Amino acid sequence: MRLLMSKASYRNLVIGVDTLVPLHNGQQVTAINFDNAATTPPLVRVMEEINAFAPYYSSIHRGAGYKSALSSEKFEEARQTVLDFVGADSRKDTAIFVKNATEAINKLAFRLCSGSDEQKSRFSPEKKGVVLSTSMEHHSNDLPWRGRFALDYVEIDQWGRLHLSDLENKLQKYAGRVKLVTVSGASNVTGYVNPVHRIAETAHKYGAKIMVDGSQLIPHLPFDMREHGSKRHIDYLVFSAHKMYAPFGTGVLIGPKDTFVPGDPDITGGGTVQVVTHEDVIWNPPPAKEEAGTPNLMGVVALDAAIKTLRGIGMDNIGRHEKDLADYLLKGMKSIPHLDIYVRETGDERLGIIPFNVRGIFHETMAGVMAGEAGIAIRNGCFCAHPYIHRLLKVPNMDIVRMINSPGEQKPGMVRVSFGLYNERREVDVLLSLLEKVSRNRRMYLRKYS
Repeated sequence: MRLLMSKASYRNLVIGVDTLVPLHNGQQVTAINFDNAATTPPLVRVMEEINAFAPYYSSIHRGAGYKSALSSEKFEEARQTVLDFVGADSRKDTAIFVKNATEAINKLAFRLCSGSDEQKSRFSPEKKGVVLSTSMEHHSNDLPWRGRFALDYVEIDQWGRLHLSDLENKLQKYAGRVKLVTVSGASNVTGYVNPVHRIAETAHKYGAKIMVDGSQLIPHLPFDMREHGSKRHIDYLVFSAHKMYAPFGTGVLIGPKDTFVPGDPDITGGGTVQVVTHEDVIWNPPPAKEEAGTPNLMGVVALDAAIKTLRGIGMDNIGRHEKDLADYLLKGMKSIPHLDIYVRETGDERLGIIPFNVRGIFHETMAGVMAGEAGIAIRNGCFCAHPYIHRLLKVPNMDIVRMINSPGEQKPGMVRVSFGLYNERREVDVLLSLLEKVSRNRRMYLRKYS
């Protein structure tokens, strides 16, 4: 059921929007959070659901008491909520609850590397199984694949967008040896939304499967994994609750049940087994096999409440609102001197993420200016996507090597604004006003904050 409300009332759904924070001069202002790509504040409904459920909290599965039975029911209902939210097929797919998207990707990498003999033959480096990642990925969708598979990267253009022609070229080059294409649904640096269903169709044409890192995409736009018979079906999907207004440390890995039946789990222990002797183990079927130990029930309850709230608002409404904020910011930035903006103003489908630098001011210093002068929280650095940032900044490899060997040297990076559903134009106006002042008085702010 949709929640009928204006954009202004979105703000009332989120906790902490009126929190006061101190400035450099000791005064206090209402905080402005433009760091939503890193993590989002909790929804009011999430905290209400947590507090309402807390008296009934108990260990799930196998408990005969009322609280345990209720907890088990809530846990499994949340699993179905997750599957329905992204258009997964509960008859064929499973949703595995983990800590975050990073753990989900590591779990899938382990499973594909250590599963059945058929999986091992298809994915192991010794058999020259290839995983194609891309040059725009977060480290979490790069590092888990290293060492387990032959890994290659789809190239990007000068603006950081994927070269889909390079994807097809590499699929042709490896002649059927690519077993998985793994790609972010949207970049955490530039906000570019990748055409993942088109990528899926290309991957499937060459016999490969696809995994989408939905960490940035799922909280901001509608998403559908599509039916299993479709050429554009998404085989695997991961995302994190803490980026969709549900703290408490939960992530999700969705994929075919058949993937998780063979082989041992990456983490073993209580809850993963049917029978254990000193000589033998019979594992539970998935998803229980992949959820060792007492699960994070509160985190799952929080995610369930967040999804129901987002679905009530309408993901299309959220996407339009955040795009409006991004367009408004980019338009305002055009007239401010000394700004380097690392996305194009028009022509690309993007989330509400804008990376930039003020010439002559180190990115870390600029983030300090934003916080100290106006209470604005933004992210600075390389956003756990070093290769992508280095490419966008055109940093030569020799400079990167020198920086690695010189720990005290200032590292390249950017500052990043990222919007949430509760942000407003008046907050963007505060940012634009400060950027105007800083760009025209750079020396003063450098003296003040260096």
